[in-house]
Amino acid sequence: MSEKFRIATRGSPLALAQANLVKDRLAAVHSSLASDNAIEILPMRTSGDKIQVGSLASAGGKGLFTKEIEDALLEDRADIAVHSMKDVPTILPEGLTIGALLEREDPRDALIACDASIKKLADLPTGAFVGTASLRRKAILLNTRPDVRVDVLRGNVETRLDKIVAGDMDATFLAVAGLRRLGLADRITAFLEPDEMLPAVCQGAIGIECREDDTSTCDLLAQINHQETEIRTKSERAFLGILDGSCRTPIGGLATIDGSELFFRGLIVRPDGSEVHAAQRSGNVHDAIEIGIAVAEELRSCAGADFFDDIS
Repeated sequence: MSEKFRIATRGSPLALAQANLVKDRLAAVHSSLASDNAIEILPMRTSGDKIQVGSLASAGGKGLFTKEIEDALLEDRADIAVHSMKDVPTILPEGLTIGALLEREDPRDALIACDASIKKLADLPTGAFVGTASLRRKAILLNTRPDVRVDVLRGNVETRLDKIVAGDMDATFLAVAGLRRLGLADRITAFLEPDEMLPAVCQGAIGIECREDDTSTCDLLAQINHQETEIRTKSERAFLGILDGSCRTPIGGLATIDGSELFFRGLIVRPDGSEVHAAQRSGNVHDAIEIGIAVAEELRSCAGADFFDDIS
């Protein structure tokens, strides 16, 4: 380990807020990391951050937000990397692992609209102009409201909020978790329940990646891992892995836990919203991965191969 414990992260305000949450958790459990200069946060600009127009799908998918950061880990320029787990591909580079997950925030999507009276998708005015960079959000919205007009809206959280304030668009969607971590929850017009808009897989979960052979760091991260979040995340990533999920695939998935029972619901949608398939299962938390896989296989079966050919 270097003189300082190094945390690699994207450089957006939200990513830095999440890295600081990890920094605080580490300092709380390990006295050697509690001093002001013991931990260094290394902001990095990823390929995904450089793309400010068009969709991520056409540029290569969600791995665009992790590659440069993971390269820093592999080259020992960082000790850990902090990610929004919804941005992390289901297959990690050889030699890297998710060493810990912080307790998951609210996984729901938030609707931010010019008109504060809008509380659900049905309340959007006819022909409303909605901005989003998420194919999942776009597809679910169009399935419910085929009359609306949807355009790509990229940029950090504040940039997207400013577009709504300026009246450039009628509404947009953001993750509740991100808004809360930035202290911007007061900007939420409505919380969208999973029945209305099923969240992205692992939305609201912060993952901490490290090198598998760095045993001291792995042991350190184990002390801050949140077990319930780990179980839910593994179930959702197993689901996504079966469906070959990426930014090109409109997929929603959410695992919840009540006592010893895990409940999973999954969703696939054509990009234009014209067809949707949903499935759900429940079982013991010890079978979390198997439950996620079972829901994915059910969706694959009921949708048919042609469905996935169209969206790949």
